Amino acid sequence: MESAEQVQQSVRSRRITAAMVAARAGVSTATVSLVANGKTAGRVSEDNIARVRDAISELGYVVDGIGSSLAKGVSSIVILVSPDISNPFFAKVIAGVRESLGADYQLLLSVTDAGEFPQAGDVRKLMALRPAGLLVGAPNAEFLEELSAAGPVVLLDAPGLEAYAPSVNLDVAHGAGELAGHLADAGHRQVAYVDSVTGTATFAIRREAFLDEAAAHGISVGPGHIIRTTIDVGASAAAFAAAWPAWQQAGVTAVVCCTDTHAYGVLQEARVAGVQIPGQLAIAGFDDLPYSATSNPSLTSVHLPATLLGLKAGGQLRRLMEGHQLEQPQLTLESSLVVRNSTSATAPS
Repeated sequence: MESAEQVQQSVRSRRITAAMVAARAGVSTATVSLVANGKTAGRVSEDNIARVRDAISELGYVVDGIGSSLAKGVSSIVILVSPDISNPFFAKVIAGVRESLGADYQLLLSVTDAGEFPQAGDVRKLMALRPAGLLVGAPNAEFLEELSAAGPVVLLDAPGLEAYAPSVNLDVAHGAGELAGHLADAGHRQVAYVDSVTGTATFAIRREAFLDEAAAHGISVGPGHIIRTTIDVGASAAAFAAAWPAWQQAGVTAVVCCTDTHAYGVLQEARVAGVQIPGQLAIAGFDDLPYSATSNPSLTSVHLPATLLGLKAGGQLRRLMEGHQLEQPQLTLESSLVVRNSTSATAPS
């Protein structure tokens, strides 16, 4: 009989099957399946369980979960489609999704490079895995129409697209209004805006909501005072450096950024240029990432509950995957302004 070491050496170059385990343990493949999937109660003797487990350990057998689930017509995979995962905001969303799905589902990410939007064709290739459900973050209508996904789907941060599928959205306009009011109360009248190049609805909503509220508060954001970059500290720093001389000459005294990541770049370059914050220039962002409370100076930001967004979306999808009706297909989470030192020298740090 082969030693355990000889067995391990002989199987390194071959795929171990349930039949091989069954032959080694002296049982049927059905018994191996019951043991491997934890369904032995009342079906398999303790002696056979021990023999199968020993054989699995010796041979290094791994259950082909995807293969078996595909044979049943559906897998335990959940696909999360997300544009521009370079944004740290999405890490918190993913954590929330993962927590809500629990151990019963495998989370597979479909992501793109910075500044690019997912392609429906790429996602359709992943659909060949027959996922149990699909989560789509910050989509646009064209993507959803081209994708035409069957099965349970939930959208995240997809304002205006509620007709396509159940969704969990963020009330970005509320926080944007609070930010505009805060800047107006501080006396700012000429403001610039740093936007994302990613063409998703959420960034359009952030921009338009702030611009509308700014105008209502007597704040001007001229056409030349809006720039766009990828969600990257270095890119936003370089863009601000190029734009600042003209902005300063035009009397700009505040810069609002569509993400905190953009704002970190503006903060960095403003310090390099010797600009006093908030004395000469106030800076604010959206997302309220963890680093915003400890940046230098601490960053005023519109708080968007990223983890809760993932939790709620994952929970909605799980209910759909398990065959339940949604009591509220459309959910909206509140946003709020967190004032810190980048716009107010007396703000709490």
